[in-house]
Amino acid sequence: MTSPSSVRFDPAVAAKLASFVSRHPGLSASAATNLLVDEALRSQEHPLVVFRDGPAGRRARLVGGPDVWEVVRAVRSARGVEPELSADEIVALVSETSGVPEHLVRAAVDYWADYPDDVDAWVSRAEDESRAAEERWRRERRLLAG
Repeated sequence: MTSPSSVRFDPAVAAKLASFVSRHPGLSASAATNLLVDEALRSQEHPLVVFRDGPAGRRARLVGGPDVWEVVRAVRSARGVEPELSADEIVALVSETSGVPEHLVRAAVDYWADYPDDVDAWVSRAEDESRAAEERWRRERRLLAG
């Protein structure tokens, strides 16, 4: 349940908020404020995580690195392939294979621990899109084979 709050913005901040809302159709000023405050608080909890817009939508991203969900997907994959590895070994493996420094892999896992539903939804979406693209490719191959 939300509770109404009165917030006064400096004119420059209000202008930036209005600009943000105009770039995000369907998002009200109130919803945008809630979103941005939530993201700012999450970034305070997780200083290596920022939020960015992209073609697929707004998502958590590592400072100087990939999206959090991409690292988490790699961690889940590594765990599935190498179930006997320790947590530290999984982090090292993902770092080595992805080129993402270990401290950023750990930052992604820390964020995932606090916001599993958000991160898991991005991973699921990516996996669904990958499966659909592969199925489409297979259909095209069959059609082109004659």
